[in-house]
Amino acid sequence: MMFDISRRLSFPAFASAMMWCLFADAAQSQTIDLGSNRQLFVDEHLIAKAENVELKLHEPFKQPLAKSPLPDMFYFTVILDEDDTGPIYKAYWREINPDYTGEKYSGSNHELLRYAESRDGHEWTFPKLGLHEVKGSKQNNVLMVNMPAMLHSFTPFLDTRPGADPAERYKALTGHPGLGDKSELRGKELEGRGLFLFTSPDGIHWKKKEEVIPYQPGWAHAFDSQNCGFWSEAEQLYVCYIRTWTEREDASRLRAISRVTSVDGHTWTKPVLVDANLPGEHLYTSQTHPYFRAPQIYIALPSRYIAGRVGDQKTGDAMLGSTDILFMTSRAGSTRFDRFSKEAYIRPGLAGDRWANRANYVALNILPTSPNEMSIYHRSGHRYTLRTDGFMSINAGFEQGQVTTKPFTFEGSELEINFSTSAGGSLQIELLDAQGQPIPGFALDDAPLLVGDKIEQVVQWGQALDDLRGRTVRLRFVMRECDIYSFRFR
Repeated sequence: MMFDISRRLSFPAFASAMMWCLFADAAQSQTIDLGSNRQLFVDEHLIAKAENVELKLHEPFKQPLAKSPLPDMFYFTVILDEDDTGPIYKAYWREINPDYTGEKYSGSNHELLRYAESRDGHEWTFPKLGLHEVKGSKQNNVLMVNMPAMLHSFTPFLDTRPGADPAERYKALTGHPGLGDKSELRGKELEGRGLFLFTSPDGIHWKKKEEVIPYQPGWAHAFDSQNCGFWSEAEQLYVCYIRTWTEREDASRLRAISRVTSVDGHTWTKPVLVDANLPGEHLYTSQTHPYFRAPQIYIALPSRYIAGRVGDQKTGDAMLGSTDILFMTSRAGSTRFDRFSKEAYIRPGLAGDRWANRANYVALNILPTSPNEMSIYHRSGHRYTLRTDGFMSINAGFEQGQVTTKPFTFEGSELEINFSTSAGGSLQIELLDAQGQPIPGFALDDAPLLVGDKIEQVVQWGQALDDLRGRTVRLRFVMRECDIYSFRFR
């Protein structure tokens, strides 16, 4: 029986028999080119055969609030850059402008953009930038104000494209068409249309460019959350995941995600709906971005919106709803998301205010905050952490398990693995040929017994891997009380 990785099965079901069998012959004969890219076990992409193991989703750990945390906020983004003194984390979020006294509606200028920075990704400072007067003073951290429709979903990214103009190292896609059809907003003669391009040399001083992703007729209230753009190293394109709706025009339509791409960041393709919604499920944000250690894998942490229900109270108002955070992945070039778990990844939790209307968002970008740790930033100001590469793992319990990969080629001369065992657990790795036979010198009897907990463990057999580069091979992992998070040939 083929294992359906979109269904989460209990461990006893895995332990009782072989749970993953050989895929179809056509899939088996297809050789994957791994190059030297890091491979994470977040989907079925590499797995051909497995026995007595499960694919395990790991829960992020909520850290104590910092002494100087980010404030409770709306949509926000955290970017890791580097300057003359080392790494610098930059946070961007929108707030209500305290000086605005007019009518607050989608597309008005009642919002402003604020900024903070950190050297460790934990404690934050709020620089006095002197750019805009708010509440009678320029001694504040406001980046932009009085820009109708432009600050509601302002979502910056660091342009990593080789040869990108240094004056435009930072880019942002932002706009907001307002309630109802686009023509309603234009009737108010406001600036918001589709998504506009903004650029900056430093992430602080921004210039507004042209409209680059036009609004489409019939898209009532599109773009109404973060629209996540980035340069894709794997695709050699700019990619953006935008907020749209499912195609139904009646009351059952859902907040959804579409994907667009661009060669130059100015002209974008027609949006393609990425079918990620379960029946009746609204996805309010997507927070889709390349994983920093494996850019061919896109991580998404969308807010799931439960329309018409706040906590245990039914409101009857679809504009009020509780939220929690999901975990999804995609691969470069794909127009689908993999959802190993359909359940919440981060629940609202014990704090009562997290059950209020739209109280749970996380920042765009999961970032490293130590060699062994990566961080997810929650709008409450809390930071959630995971082991590096530790979203999911191949997990074996007390009974010995094994996993065999699909055939692949690689570049490099060393195998590096991220794994963890118990004191009584172990891991051995052998290399097989395309037909699944052990390669002399790399068989299980030649493999070291690995015990411990390492982010980057180099596996050494009795001979080097150099002669196998470019040859079609497979890996077989034999494991007990062990988690394997990732590997790569380097």
